[in-house]
Amino acid sequence: MARPFLADEAFAAKARNGKSEEINICIACNQACLDHIFTGEFASCLVNPRAGREDEFTVKVTRSAKKVAVAGGGVGGLAAAEMAARIGHNVVLFEASDRLGGQFNLAQHVPGKAEFAETIAYFENALIRQGAEIRLQSPATSAELDSFDHVVVATGVTARQPVIDGIDHPKVAFYAEILRRQRVAGETVAIIGGGGIGFDVAAFLLDGDDHHHQDPEAFAAYWGIDMAVNSDGGLQAAGLPAVMPRRQITMLQRKQDRFGRTLGLTTGWVHKAILQRNNVQQIAAVDYRHIDDDGIHITVAGAPRLIAADTIIVCAGQEPEDQLSAALKSAGKAYSVVGGARLAGELDAKRAIEEGSRAAMAI
Repeated sequence: MARPFLADEAFAAKARNGKSEEINICIACNQACLDHIFTGEFASCLVNPRAGREDEFTVKVTRSAKKVAVAGGGVGGLAAAEMAARIGHNVVLFEASDRLGGQFNLAQHVPGKAEFAETIAYFENALIRQGAEIRLQSPATSAELDSFDHVVVATGVTARQPVIDGIDHPKVAFYAEILRRQRVAGETVAIIGGGGIGFDVAAFLLDGDDHHHQDPEAFAAYWGIDMAVNSDGGLQAAGLPAVMPRRQITMLQRKQDRFGRTLGLTTGWVHKAILQRNNVQQIAAVDYRHIDDDGIHITVAGAPRLIAADTIIVCAGQEPEDQLSAALKSAGKAYSVVGGARLAGELDAKRAIEEGSRAAMAI
């Protein structure tokens, strides 16, 4: 219960009083607790930035409620809306799609990340309890926001499209299309990008519908765990069983850096191990030449190569999706920008939730 109590210090009280829907669930990400500890930082929590920093997040109910709009229902916008409503402001949350969650809706499809759905549910339930208005399928426009005292821009990110000849080829798909199952990858796959999203997509493609991570016996068999503990360390003497990969995957990146450099300190080894066991090939320092019916043509150390692929998946980072700030500034409207709309880079839910909370407290 160590990590769950960081996510919600009132876990036990809420459970005892039959208020389980009010519990802020730990999603086992390790990003702000264990990862912080092993790098000499103070432990906190991705879903609860107040943890360990309670004096910085003292919530005082306002005496002059303002009309606050939050543009975007990803975790940064949800955190901003929840904190603003808790303080006592009148909050309207605008979300362009038909559901809340933003990039978390994609993440929950990745093996081992199903718990991410709990964070979305927690914030949604909190907003309903606090009387905030949620408008789905309602992209915020500057005209609609004119009557609000303050606007939190949390419109997230859009996938970056690399400049490669043939990027519009039918073989090419973007990571969101794959994770939403709008596109089905073939048996041979090339992934453009070696960051966290590239690893997530590779794990998703290798997992299929087995979900061995959710079945204790299947999990033990996959990782060579001796449940009877008859061998040293509780590991099967024969080691890890052989794996027959579902797909042949090659990951590519422009940088010379090692693949997965930005993965979590205490969880990244798992993702790397899964890809290694499934014989995922990784090629760095790549120059992309063009994409055609045969696959993706690249150059490595001056030598041309063809990576034959049925499907080429773009996981080449993100760019801020912010079409509101300029109009709000021009209109003299008070506003703040949080999360991916402020800075895209690697998807960073920890920063988005903290920025959303702090932006609301500063209104």
